Amino acid sequence: MPTRKYAWEALSDEQLLEQRLSSLKVKVEGTWLEDCLRTLNEELQAKGIRLRPHAWISSEWFSPADVPGIAIPFYLAHPRLMKLEKKMMLDVEGGTWSECMAILRHEAGHAVQHAWQPQRRRRWQQLFGPSSKRYPRHYRPNPASRRFVQHLRLWYAQSHPDEDFAETFAVWLRPRSNWRTRYAGWPALQKLEYVDELMAEIGGTRPPGLSRERVDPLHSLSQTLAEHYRKKQAFYAFTPPKTYDRDLSRLFSADPRHRRAPAASAFIRRHRAQIRQLVARWTGENQLTLDAVLDDMILRCRELDLRAPGSERKLVINFTILLTAKTTQMMFGPSRRKWIAL
Repeated sequence: MPTRKYAWEALSDEQLLEQRLSSLKVKVEGTWLEDCLRTLNEELQAKGIRLRPHAWISSEWFSPADVPGIAIPFYLAHPRLMKLEKKMMLDVEGGTWSECMAILRHEAGHAVQHAWQPQRRRRWQQLFGPSSKRYPRHYRPNPASRRFVQHLRLWYAQSHPDEDFAETFAVWLRPRSNWRTRYAGWPALQKLEYVDELMAEIGGTRPPGLSRERVDPLHSLSQTLAEHYRKKQAFYAFTPPKTYDRDLSRLFSADPRHRRAPAASAFIRRHRAQIRQLVARWTGENQLTLDAVLDDMILRCRELDLRAPGSERKLVINFTILLTAKTTQMMFGPSRRKWIAL
């Protein structure tokens, strides 16, 4: 399907950041997002669910309270905007087919809740908790818990009862998820079985809540892209602790015999993107936060005048393990200043 041309496509990053969100004028129609939404609707139909969530472009992913629809972030509607998102955030959330579908299934769970209000039922509350519970600013998940399904990163189901339901619904909805086998013996299986029973009961009925409202549509957002990204980057800001010296000195060397070996700071800079992506993938931590940790490690390597002797391949493996361990410690250790931001 031909892509609509926009005047801002040819702008430099600096010029594009000066544009207001409302001036982008991108839409779902005519983009790859249409195929994703079509697939979502086919999955809902296959499960006998009458709801077809409406979708629109906004600043981020969300499904508004009492509105059975899905807001999709603007950057996914155009390759140029995805490129800018990658530069500013080091990642593009929902930027691949599989990740986009995973998020859409999650948001569809919220849309189902907004349409039929199952949180009012006693059994829903017994399994998931009170929907009225206040959303926390941060949450501390237990990665080993079997009371929750595992769908989106950072054990998101553990953040709030509504997110628990949306995550459970997403696992249940995904074709060929084999959830009965995957979660056999887990307490979370009760939630999946409940969703299966609930949707068999209400999925084929006409939802009482069918608002087609579009909350915070792109054309109503007056902030510039620069303002948008300053706020988004600040959300993930993190000042890493100065506790790396011992570990870095064990991995690298300050021995004068290795003075001709490459600088450890240069080694980290050369491999930082690869290592950062790997650690983000397996820990769920945001790449911007990891980048702040890597910046601090590079600085400490310079100040300690550390060198990187020996096998580069082995050093990459060991440094990746070190960063993963530090990240896990940072995310779940008792001394963390704050837990995972919601």
